[in-house]
Amino acid sequence: MSERHADEILLAFARALRAAGVPVTHDRAQGFLAAAAVLGVGDQRATYLAGRATLCAGPDDLERYDQVFHAFFNARDGLPRSRPAHPAAPFAGLPLEETTGTGESQDEEVLRALASETEVLRQRDVASLSAAEKHRLAGMFATLRPRPPVRRTARHHAWRRGEVDASRTLRASLRRMGEPAEIAWRRRGVRPRRVVLLVDVSGSMSGYADALLRLAHRFTQVGRESGGVVETFTVGTRLTHLTRAMRVRDPERALVAAGETVPDWSGGTRLGETLRIFLDRWGQRGLARGAVVVVFSDGWERGDPTLLGEQMARLRRVAHRVVWVNPHRGKDGYEPVQQGVVAALPHCDDFVAGHSLATFAELAEVVSRA
Repeated sequence: MSERHADEILLAFARALRAAGVPVTHDRAQGFLAAAAVLGVGDQRATYLAGRATLCAGPDDLERYDQVFHAFFNARDGLPRSRPAHPAAPFAGLPLEETTGTGESQDEEVLRALASETEVLRQRDVASLSAAEKHRLAGMFATLRPRPPVRRTARHHAWRRGEVDASRTLRASLRRMGEPAEIAWRRRGVRPRRVVLLVDVSGSMSGYADALLRLAHRFTQVGRESGGVVETFTVGTRLTHLTRAMRVRDPERALVAAGETVPDWSGGTRLGETLRIFLDRWGQRGLARGAVVVVFSDGWERGDPTLLGEQMARLRRVAHRVVWVNPHRGKDGYEPVQQGVVAALPHCDDFVAGHSLATFAELAEVVSRA
């Protein structure tokens, strides 16, 4: 069995555990892969012990872990009993409760209940969801289709209206020996504008980090399909370039790769210093110049807020548009009184919420119109 094939099987098992209600985070999945690699994936007993030690959060998870393990793996050779020929659809709706009887009215009630549960989950704060609800929500990220923002180019191309293309009109007239020809029109072309995502992974943002990285992964994948460029960084006590991990097509593998790359999960917050490093190393060299920069943070700054304000002013001078996403923005009674938010807001073009799938969809519209 190849190492890549073995990792795919182990990640599929981690997803099955999450679906069964065991709170498997990407950090635990990363630890499971590392432990299985050390003990040897060919030894089923070693794989069982590695998962039991790394994927279970407490004694309540052990019984469910045993059930899922024995149902997922073949006791003879340690391989999954069955694997689909094609990957499953990322979201197939919420599970329905068993119903009895038939009839068109009952079917309509079931459909209304399904739509209602889905919409409720879209509006829920991702930090308050249970493990099973987070698993359902992970599949619903595939419904997001963020359109990349566009910018006008210096080049023109033929179009059915716009401004008169004098050169083409004159050449057409010359081909007719000077007789009047049909007027040609042109317009300026457009190209996707670069999007830069700065995701705060400090301790105060730990409840939202998984969902925000899934959102960054969705932006990256859709951007690649449409020819756009999306760059992702994490900020906390350090600045980490995460674009390569976000380019992995499978979201679960992408999050595992992110966990292996980011060294400062759930640490402190020094937004001013990390933003200065970003601008010195990446921003003013062209990565942020003319781009739409999206900062995901609650604004709890442990460093000097004056430094944060200065760096946000620098960022505003080079970026096309700066969007600040705060997970507490859409909650009742919220006031932007944190020192980091107060220092940053004068230099932001948009200040939006980012705590649920519905607000992520609104954010995608803000970015696409930038």
